[in-house]
Amino acid sequence: MAFHTGSFKLSELVAAIKVDVPALEVELLGDGERQITRLGPLETADALTLSFLASAKYQQQLANSQAACVIVAPKMREPALVRGAAIVVADPYLYFAYVTQWWARMIRPTVVPGIHASAVVEPTAQIDPTASIGPLAVIEAGATIGAYTQVGAHSFIGRDAQIGADTRLAARVTVGERCRVGARCLLHSGVVLGADGFGFAPSAGTWVKIEQMGSVHIGDDVEIGANTTIDRGAMDDTVIEDGVKLDNQIQIGHNCRIGKHTAMAGCVGVAGSATIGAHCTVGGAGMILGHLTLVDGLPVSSGTMITR
Repeated sequence: MAFHTGSFKLSELVAAIKVDVPALEVELLGDGERQITRLGPLETADALTLSFLASAKYQQQLANSQAACVIVAPKMREPALVRGAAIVVADPYLYFAYVTQWWARMIRPTVVPGIHASAVVEPTAQIDPTASIGPLAVIEAGATIGAYTQVGAHSFIGRDAQIGADTRLAARVTVGERCRVGARCLLHSGVVLGADGFGFAPSAGTWVKIEQMGSVHIGDDVEIGANTTIDRGAMDDTVIEDGVKLDNQIQIGHNCRIGKHTAMAGCVGVAGSATIGAHCTVGGAGMILGHLTLVDGLPVSSGTMITR
C-alpha cells in the first residue's frame, strides 16, 4: 500500500479543489508556495496548518492563530490578511469540507482490487474485478458487488444482496439477504441492514412472530454511521433515499421511508412505517413514533418525541 506524503503547496491544493468543484469562486492571497502538512482548528493550528473561520464571532481566534493559511468569507478578508495567507470563498465551511475530501483521497492507502485469500465467496456471487474484498468477509450466493467497491474485513453480504459501485463497507458490516445498497455509499463498522423488523401478533399472553418478508433499499450517496441498524420491511421494503446521512447508533424500524438528503444525529429512533420527508433534520436522541408522516424540510430538535 502506498501513502501520499501529506505535504502540499497552497497553490496545489487550491488548484485541485478547483478541478473538483469548478463553479467555486476562490481567491488565494499570500504565498502559494507555502507548505501545508495538516488540517486543523484555529486554536491549535501551527505554521504548517490550514484552518478555516466559519463565523465572524470567532474573529479573535483568527487574530491569535498560528495557522499557515485560513479559509475565510469575503467580509473577513482584511482581518485574515493582517495575520497571513488566506483563501477567500463565499462559504468557508463548505470549502473546508471539499478540502478534507481531497486531502483524504491523497493520504489514504491505495486500495488493491481482488479477493483476500481468507474471504468466503460463493461461486454464484458476482464480484466486479475492480472491487476489493477484505479478510474473512463472506459473500453469499447470488450477491452482486459493484465496480471499485470495498468490502471490509469480517463483513457479511447475504444471498442475492446488491452493493453498487464506488461504495465502501468498513469492517464488520452486515447486509442481509436481498438488501440493496446504491452507489458511492459509506457504511461504517457495525452497521446492520436487513435484520427482522419488530413484528409479533399477541396470542393468549404470548407472541407469535410475523415473518419479515421485505428487504432494505439504500439509495445513492448515503452514509450510515457505526452500529446503526435498519430493519427489513414486513412486506414492502424499508427505503432510505438518495443522499441521506445517518449518524451512529440510529434505529430505523421496518417499512420506514426516509426522504432524500435528510440527516439524523446519533441515537435517533424511528418506529415502523414512519415516513420522513426530504431535507429534514433530526437532532440527537429524537424519537418518531410509527405510522407518522413528517413533511419535507422539517427540523426536529434534539431529544424531541413526536407522537402524533
